[in-house]
Amino acid sequence: MKMIKKMALIGATLSAVGLASGAFAGASPEEIAKLGNELTPVGAIKAGNADGTIPAWDGGMTEPPAGWTPEQGYIDPFAGEKPLFVIDASNYEQYEDKLNAGMIAMMKQYPDTFKLPVYKSHRTFANPQAVYDHTKELATKTSVDGESLEGYSQPGIPFPIPKTGIEVMYNNMLHWYGGFDQCADWLPVQPGGGYYRVGYCQNVIQTPNMDKIKDNNDLFYYFGQYDAPATLVGTIYLVHDTIDRNKGLRRAWIYNAGQRRVRRAPDLAYDNIDDGTEGMRITDDWWGFFGALDRYDWKLVGKKEMYIPYNAYKLSDTKLKYDDMLDKGHLKSDLMRYELHRVWEVQATLKDGMSHIYKTRNFYIDEDSWMVVLADAYDSRDNLWRVYSDPLMQVYDSDVMFHRAMLVHDLVSGTFIASQLDNERKQPALVFNQKGRYDDFQTSAIRRRGTR
Repeated sequence: MKMIKKMALIGATLSAVGLASGAFAGASPEEIAKLGNELTPVGAIKAGNADGTIPAWDGGMTEPPAGWTPEQGYIDPFAGEKPLFVIDASNYEQYEDKLNAGMIAMMKQYPDTFKLPVYKSHRTFANPQAVYDHTKELATKTSVDGESLEGYSQPGIPFPIPKTGIEVMYNNMLHWYGGFDQCADWLPVQPGGGYYRVGYCQNVIQTPNMDKIKDNNDLFYYFGQYDAPATLVGTIYLVHDTIDRNKGLRRAWIYNAGQRRVRRAPDLAYDNIDDGTEGMRITDDWWGFFGALDRYDWKLVGKKEMYIPYNAYKLSDTKLKYDDMLDKGHLKSDLMRYELHRVWEVQATLKDGMSHIYKTRNFYIDEDSWMVVLADAYDSRDNLWRVYSDPLMQVYDSDVMFHRAMLVHDLVSGTFIASQLDNERKQPALVFNQKGRYDDFQTSAIRRRGTR
């Protein structure tokens, strides 16, 4: 992994001139001194909670289980553990202060089958030391002016000590994963349980792992293509995404096998419906939320303890078949693992004059990794419409935390989609520590892929 040179720590807040222009100041020297001490290197509370139900962070999981090989997939290092208790429709009120509206709604809608098995909490998150070092530097100089990000460079968390909702969302979008190749399946499931498989392979490289880049505002380079069903095979996406979309929009292209040509795809953003999802997932749903921030006002509600899907290694079990994993309306509950962790809650409210299928969205972001793990999406009449669950797992051979799955549940239609599953794929289906060549992420390359 490309290492970032340490720069001298700047021990002052942003100038009064910056504040006058609408920019939020960086963290104070006193706050920065807490990073790596009272706080983890990326800003989480290092200590456990008073009840002892959340442990202290001790550096995370940085080694795979003994004897592990990539061909096994990501096996469960906690396979011997049993649930401490199970939350369901009969007892959820006892735990309501630690549940989001979406999980409660799912228990009410599927009272016989949707349950939350709660396990011992493990704070497994870990990132490379270069990310920790650069995060401390970024805390001194990164700011938000309106919606525009100032003073940021990869890799690292721009706001380890956030003051606003938009700062937390930037942390979510800029967390470190380096580069990875993944072939996985999306399963759109109808109310009766019927489904089909959509196969999708993606190659994603953040710019520090590239040999060169076009612009310092570039965030990552991306290739994605379908390998099932036949109607989508040969459809290829190329994306050059940006850090700050106020300074440069996402550049996207699509190759259609039938037309055998590459065209720009400016609509690959916001609430554009993703192909192969039966309308159940939109573009900025990826990884909990990933997209431009300009259509919403972002309110930082605060930090709280919640039961969230974490260390979801059961969903990697290569002995499982998709037929055995799906229930009506959701994945089978005994395959899920919930733990008590601290999260940041951010509420997004659609701005006047802006358009999006969701009027309000509540995001719950893991304090350790800065990744969205749960979200509730409301329609134009303020009714809870869709429930998002993005179970996390630590990639123990790469110092990266990743979404083991992306789950979207539609409370109105009774449909749901389970994405990023690879149980029936040849392993390893998910490989990290990948590097990229800039020339391989150009439109000429998309044509070569499309004509293979």
